[in-house]
Amino acid sequence: MYSTEYDHVVNNRRSNRRFDTSINVPDEVITRSLERAIKSPNSSNMQLWEFYWIKSNEVKQKMHPLCLNQSAAKTADHLIVFVVRKDLWSIRAKWNLEKIKHAIGNNTPNKMQKRALQYYGKLMPLIYRNDPFGINTLIRMIISHGAGLFKPFMRMNGKADQRVVAHKSCALAAQTFMLSITAEGYDTCPMEGTDTIRIRKLLNLPYGAEINMVIAVGKGTADGIYNERMRLPFEEVVYTL
Repeated sequence: MYSTEYDHVVNNRRSNRRFDTSINVPDEVITRSLERAIKSPNSSNMQLWEFYWIKSNEVKQKMHPLCLNQSAAKTADHLIVFVVRKDLWSIRAKWNLEKIKHAIGNNTPNKMQKRALQYYGKLMPLIYRNDPFGINTLIRMIISHGAGLFKPFMRMNGKADQRVVAHKSCALAAQTFMLSITAEGYDTCPMEGTDTIRIRKLLNLPYGAEINMVIAVGKGTADGIYNERMRLPFEEVVYTL
């Protein structure tokens, strides 16, 4: 069924770079949108993300120069920092394991549950574990390239592959959040032009945490839309096989 409501949300989601500072976005709008973001699809349900909701004027003022003095950061009512936490893989794998074990209880696990126990108990450590000498990376390379000679196989080698997977999942959550804010009648601006090292320090994040993006939220203004939306033609980017 064709959804005009969803069309409206997608077509009205624009990166607004200047917000009306006289209009506040209610906390419940942010809360609902973050709750929706948490429901976003993500790799293996590992949920290697955290969302830092900045609404105090003191912290927002500190964030402004770290967002390279962008107008969206200066005029935003709220700032949400989407953070990748690949370093939490063992904790999140254990969380999934406990959920599965709880569902099994005192019963004998079925075939799907057995596979899930193996998945989070053995496969996730194989995919995400690293060591100073690169031994785990070498093992992954041998397995993926060896198995890939005989059948389709996911190539998950070093830290770069792990980072790509985690950042893709976090970006999906960010998009869900932005669409939700649009549906609520407000506006967003995702900002990549930021000093991620200083933001990580400001938020007191550990070394393993990485900034995915900062999203400014507010009530957009006409001046905040710099130009018409320009996209490449459908036939130039979509290929039907």
